[in-house]
Amino acid sequence: MNKNLLIRTLVAAVAIPIILWICYQGGLWLWGMVTLFALVAMAEFLIAEEYKPGGPVFWLGLLAVTLNMLYNGPGDRVTSLLSPSVISLFTAIPILGVVFLLSAMAFAVGKSSPADLFRSHIRLVWGAAYLLLLYPMVFSVGNMGQVYEAGNKGSGGDWLLLLFGLLWLGDTAAMFIGKAFGKHKLAPGVSPNKTVEGFIGGILGAVVVAVILGFWRLHMIPMWQLVLIAAVCSVFGQLGDLVESMWKRSLNLKDSSALIPGHGGVLDRFDSLLFAAPVMYYAMLLIGK
Repeated sequence: MNKNLLIRTLVAAVAIPIILWICYQGGLWLWGMVTLFALVAMAEFLIAEEYKPGGPVFWLGLLAVTLNMLYNGPGDRVTSLLSPSVISLFTAIPILGVVFLLSAMAFAVGKSSPADLFRSHIRLVWGAAYLLLLYPMVFSVGNMGQVYEAGNKGSGGDWLLLLFGLLWLGDTAAMFIGKAFGKHKLAPGVSPNKTVEGFIGGILGAVVVAVILGFWRLHMIPMWQLVLIAAVCSVFGQLGDLVESMWKRSLNLKDSSALIPGHGGVLDRFDSLLFAAPVMYYAMLLIGK
């Protein structure tokens, strides 16, 4: 085992149990973890885009994340399947609008060329939309578990275990199957090492997790539904990973930061999660009706 793989394994061995424990605690614990991840991810994005830490744009980004997560924080809004935080995906829109307005006015009086200013503004708004719209959905999956637990359909922790598990094992399966059998490039311009065979392997790994949890923790949910959810979440998750890679490649970056030894940054580790969480959440809504 090489040194980098050893470090990755040790970090995962410590971090994964802590993350899953927090998922099962739910409430403020889960909200705090997701909020921390969102703040760090925003900081990584802004620093990579060469905004100075402590500068006005940097603080605007962190403030937007904070306000958005406060709005989507734990409370008694989730009382039935007819009134969950189903609109949490859209609560960021007014905050995103403020980011757009303030940053647009700031860039308009900038000293760079109009093309550079416009490009910088679009990239900033893209990053804000990416993080503000998607991070609250991770908390919403766990929050929906309050309703599910009362209806004997699994706790929020169980569903988050499914979400994290299908992504983690799917990612591992994609890596090994891709290395062993990969011949056809999936997205050579964005991620040259990813293959169609690895992509399919990731889906198969996700399905295995769904089957295991279907017998173990989520036996009250029809197996075909769990398998379908896992497969679709895997597709969205793997493509979400490519979206983040597309952004990094546009900046010639390998990792969003070096915060997590052997793993890169928070943006690197939870990119697939952000795209899979909305799928999981709305699937839970459909199943619960």
